Amino acid sequence: MKRSVYLEMKPLAEAREIFLSAFDWIALAGTERIPTAEALGRVIAGPAFAALSSPSYHGAAMDGFAVSAPDTYPASEERPVRLAIGSGAHPVNTGQPMPAGSDAVVMIEHVQMPDAGSIEITAAAYPWQHVRRVGEDIVAGEMLLPHHHLLGAADVAALLTAGVYRIEVLRRPRVAVIATGSELMGWAEAEERAPGPGRIVDTNSVLLAGLVEEAGGVPVVLARQPDRADEIRKAVEKALESDVHMVIVNAGASAGSEDHTVHVFRDLGEVLVHGIATMPGKPTVLGKARGKPLVGAPGYPVSAWVCFDQIVRPALALMQALEVPERETVTATPSRPLPSKLGQEEFLRVHLGRVGGKVVAAPLKRGAGMITSLTRADGILRIPAATEGLDEGAPVEAELLHPARALERTLVVVGSHDSTLDILADHVSRRAPGVGMSASHVGSLAGLVALREGRSHMGGTHLLDTETGEYNVTYVRKHLAGVPVRLVTLALREQGLMVRRGNPDRVRSLEDIGRGDVMFVNRQAGSGTRVLLDYNLARLGIDPARIRGYSHEEYTHMAVGVAVLSGVAHAGLGIRAAANALGLDFVPVATERYDLCIPVAYLDDLRVRALLDTLASPEFRAAVEALGGYDVSPMGKVAWEG
Repeated sequence: MKRSVYLEMKPLAEAREIFLSAFDWIALAGTERIPTAEALGRVIAGPAFAALSSPSYHGAAMDGFAVSAPDTYPASEERPVRLAIGSGAHPVNTGQPMPAGSDAVVMIEHVQMPDAGSIEITAAAYPWQHVRRVGEDIVAGEMLLPHHHLLGAADVAALLTAGVYRIEVLRRPRVAVIATGSELMGWAEAEERAPGPGRIVDTNSVLLAGLVEEAGGVPVVLARQPDRADEIRKAVEKALESDVHMVIVNAGASAGSEDHTVHVFRDLGEVLVHGIATMPGKPTVLGKARGKPLVGAPGYPVSAWVCFDQIVRPALALMQALEVPERETVTATPSRPLPSKLGQEEFLRVHLGRVGGKVVAAPLKRGAGMITSLTRADGILRIPAATEGLDEGAPVEAELLHPARALERTLVVVGSHDSTLDILADHVSRRAPGVGMSASHVGSLAGLVALREGRSHMGGTHLLDTETGEYNVTYVRKHLAGVPVRLVTLALREQGLMVRRGNPDRVRSLEDIGRGDVMFVNRQAGSGTRVLLDYNLARLGIDPARIRGYSHEEYTHMAVGVAVLSGVAHAGLGIRAAANALGLDFVPVATERYDLCIPVAYLDDLRVRALLDTLASPEFRAAVEALGGYDVSPMGKVAWEG
């Protein structure tokens, strides 16, 4: 198959306008008549008119006696009016029809009964007192709801009250989802037999189907198709002949030799857009065939999400006569510089939390295949196509994926990475439901800078003073001068070289990484691990220029371990817990103290108190010890305050 390149890639706004203006979306789905009792959450096709009045009769609004108001006019405390039960006064309960000749109700607590056959009234009643008159709420023939009204529970009840037992509503959009790729297998198949090399579990069908359902549509997941243009074409054609209103083809939308979607769309109808200037989501294809919209969603999950969120979700809203959804926004401050590719609008997933008077945005993993960046995200930063990124600390608008009140319950931690932080976040949320943690792994030094600039509640740090052998205090005094802080120890931890299982490259000490035949993977400058490495290299007289891979930097211990596990490197400096988690061997180098640096001003903050309480929890300590490579005996103790 001939490759198809993005010759006319469109800006997002233009691509969306082309697609959304190409269809009469409401007419596309049509209408259906359903029982009103089943219409909750549906949109009515036209105005709804009452068939019955409510009430349909004059009815008592209180328990008491129905009377003719003029009969009560002479009543007073001095001269009560006596009425015979059954003729001048009729017992009624709330909701009962008013007896003929009655036009008022005297509440039971306002009458006296001198005998079994009569009542006495000491105050006059007025006409229609405590009476619900015919049509008081609804008058037969009046319009109850305008066309394209989204029905809530009260609306459904009102319609039934008015005798509208069936109603015409817009049909829910039916969306076909066709996954493509010869490497795909279903989750049920994977449950029986683990995917081998080159096989991938088809999760995008589940993702897209779920997004369709969240948007009010009905997903129709069709059979997966191999990377063959003829098979994909048949599947799309069959879907177009069915009762679906839109077809989404997942994967095969890029520019590779086995990316057939654009060619299939062109064969069956018209390609409206091929390529959108977004990151992720660039390979999106938009088309039209037999009057129905076609969407080629990229294969990477985050790309597929962006395609759906920016193109399909607005279309499904229009099909249901709903407003195109807009998210609440806040002004946020990036926790570190965020470079971006010029010419493409980037949708960056971020953690968000309020620190003092500002909302801090901590970036999550940026790759289009990082599905966890969606599960963990609190919001989206949209970096404009005309810029090369965002500066650290520069205000930017963030779209919220969760209610704004969650920002007040998020603990922002910016600093060094440690494997215990995810476990800590889980245990904090258990002890204080609703409290979450946003952890940005930028390195110990950058974490202290973030504290100084008010961009975090605390920072993880393990910076070695190479002259005194002390951890953290020297750096805190230098970079946080004038800011009262407390260093609270999280744990003592082992740092060492992570190497492949069995240590086939015979890396037994730091001296070995300078041999020339060992590929190394490093941590970023400013991280405590990098400081530890450079200190030991200087002590051993090893020139960093001799180390292959010294300039290859990663931001977390797990990322370093994955580089070793995957064969990108032979060794990398990191913590034992990361090596254990990845099944790597470990060559010990040093034991260090990892502290949490907390400004004194935040010590009474609910979120910080929840974390400090967690450090004293036996359950959390046991969970950390189970990782291996940690000494939790000093956990929660104040190492220094100043």
